[in-house]
Amino acid sequence: MSTLPASVDVLVVGLGPAGATMANLLGRYGVRTLVIDRAADIFTAPRAIALDNEALRVLQLAGVQEHDFEKIAIPHVQMYCPVFGRYSRANTAGQLDGHPKLVTFYQPELEAVLRARLANSEHVQVATQTELIDFTQDASGVQARLRHADGSEGVVQARYMVGVDGASSLVRGKLGLAFTGKTFQQDWLIVDAKNVAKPIDHVEFICDPHRPTPHMVAPGGRQRWEFMLRPGETREQMEQPDAVRRLLAPWAQLQDIEIERIAVYRFHARLARTFQKGRVFLAGDAAHLTPPFVGQGLVAGLRDVANLSWKLAWVCHGRASPALLESYTAERRPHAKAMIDLALLMGRLVMPTNKLAAIAIHGFVRLMQYVKLARRLIEDLQIKPKPEFRVGVFAPRCSGSPLLRGGLMVQSWVRRGQEAPVLSDEALGPHLTLLGFGVDPLTQLDPELRRRWSLAGGRSVQFTHRGQALNLGQATEVWEDLTQALVPGLAPVGWLAVVRPDRTILHDGPATDVNRLVRESLALLGAAETAGTQGHALPQQSKWHVV
Repeated sequence: MSTLPASVDVLVVGLGPAGATMANLLGRYGVRTLVIDRAADIFTAPRAIALDNEALRVLQLAGVQEHDFEKIAIPHVQMYCPVFGRYSRANTAGQLDGHPKLVTFYQPELEAVLRARLANSEHVQVATQTELIDFTQDASGVQARLRHADGSEGVVQARYMVGVDGASSLVRGKLGLAFTGKTFQQDWLIVDAKNVAKPIDHVEFICDPHRPTPHMVAPGGRQRWEFMLRPGETREQMEQPDAVRRLLAPWAQLQDIEIERIAVYRFHARLARTFQKGRVFLAGDAAHLTPPFVGQGLVAGLRDVANLSWKLAWVCHGRASPALLESYTAERRPHAKAMIDLALLMGRLVMPTNKLAAIAIHGFVRLMQYVKLARRLIEDLQIKPKPEFRVGVFAPRCSGSPLLRGGLMVQSWVRRGQEAPVLSDEALGPHLTLLGFGVDPLTQLDPELRRRWSLAGGRSVQFTHRGQALNLGQATEVWEDLTQALVPGLAPVGWLAVVRPDRTILHDGPATDVNRLVRESLALLGAAETAGTQGHALPQQSKWHVV
């Protein structure tokens, strides 16, 4: 049994992929963190199977490199039905922000990568076979009572606690937060198999009203099928080898493949009323459950931890007001709800069990393929909610701005001097950044504001257009944009942006307005003039923006 610290800045409850990613992020931000999990090791059966470009970018922020775990980029998602054949498709080939639009992966491998990174973190301690028994909170922090595998107990004091402890979250239950929504009446049999003779290279939804069946490829020679159970079919019956053999017959013979997992699940669409109560937060499945039809379950959890981690870090380091944390629910809950709503819509397309309803729904969707706008919504994924906030920590939007405040900063390939190219998030690092497009952002910045910016964890970076000389002033770092996606593709030369550590655009404007931009950005964070002293209570309150 490892010795637990008496106190930490943040206690993370749950070491699944979202919890492990959060711990890695907090470690990169230099936050004293304890992460616990009651299991002894990684659950070795695959569960989550899909990640999008946004999720891969969050993992990049957490320090996960492109080749750290195996992925298969999915070129398209197809929908079939018995009457119309292929009646719809979504094009998922290509990349956004430096990552494939959609990949499948093997969850135990990703979790192993995340835990290996934590083992080398100087700021994070991991305690497995350790479970949360109870907790209380007051104005000074959270007092958590923990139990080890040998039955011994201990108490850890944390300034903040985050429950990333799954759908049956003990943290959420202890907080007394409602988890409203719906549970689908249908059970689904999940079959994960290896060594299938003729694997597909995409994702397909076989929308047969008799038995809807999503089917997809995954790394390591894997494939997954999800079979909806019919009325009268029980878990015990359908998990038997004869039933599985019958279901898989169109694709493979049971004796020729290796079955990794057979399990029956019932899908849920649920959302907590709030993701915060006092000094305790919820993230991932503890905060929301998304049906699997758009592959956004784990992705939503990764968005949560990217949003919350930097805010906790900035408050714990005394760089921002505790009021900053109140923006977490306001920013994340609407987007999580939008993803749940999209998954419910897709579920209605996949799951109609009435033949006449299926013909009507599938026929309508097929007809919509002849309408340009409707076709773009599905084929080009424009139906997917955009990663932008209506409410949150960013300056009021301006119609004359080339950037969307409250939206994600574009990522592209950049190079410093003669070094190897990297994605631009690597150039920004785990920082709050004053970014200049073809201009040194520090040239006209008042020295006192520069001091306050540094105390608030801010730094400066310059992106130049390709081929421009790189000895361009006193910015900390100067990077050459190799693609024109940033300069001048995103913003004209002479423009500035204030970019949050989670890559959300906080503010922007011309370089001549740099003092106003920095002053207003500091106010949004609630950054006091004496910021930077860990544990110091900041009297100034942030005023985050409501659109």
